Amino acid sequence: MQTRNIHEQSVGSYIRTGAIAGAVSAFVFAVIHHIFISDIWFSLIMMMAAGALCGLCIGWSYAFLVKAPSIGSWWKYNMLYVALLALLGVTSIFMFEPITTIAALVEANEPPGELIGQALPLTAVFTLLAAVLVSLLYGQNWRQFGVVLLSCTVLVLLLGLNVSVLGLVYIPRGSLFLILEFFGLILVLNVVYAAVFTALERKSMLSPEYSATIPR
Repeated sequence: MQTRNIHEQSVGSYIRTGAIAGAVSAFVFAVIHHIFISDIWFSLIMMMAAGALCGLCIGWSYAFLVKAPSIGSWWKYNMLYVALLALLGVTSIFMFEPITTIAALVEANEPPGELIGQALPLTAVFTLLAAVLVSLLYGQNWRQFGVVLLSCTVLVLLLGLNVSVLGLVYIPRGSLFLILEFFGLILVLNVVYAAVFTALERKSMLSPEYSATIPR
């Protein structure tokens, strides 16, 4: 019973820290976006809420999947999700033909709902395959797969929908820097998140006692 209580406290700590780090990361993202691109302060609360939910899921799934938490494994786990989002974008570009332009999307000034709908089959299949891949690399049972699938679903819904439609947007060669900028922002978002989480949970990641609380 004591071990279970320790486990619940430890996983609960990773969930709380993940939510905090996610919210902080979203705030930093808004600052960077304001400085280099445009003002998005009007959506700050929604962005921080989304960031907190994504951060919560990553922290929660990491706690359930990794036997011996460490700073190195934490960063590898985060970079895996960044790589998966990049892979989603590349897959979209190879699978779809462009049907609109960046200028049209900017002029519409609203979420690309029609594009998201067209890319939905790819998004759904990719989310499932991503969860399977992460589970093969880290998971050991169906309960853990469920946690990973939920985490991947949340991340794709809140971060990956715009990535999944890249292939439907015509991007001139002279504007390829926009793609690099787009993925650069995703990378910055994750790096800030992982860094804040590491700073807050450094003690637990350096403590061998924590690994004994992870369920097998």
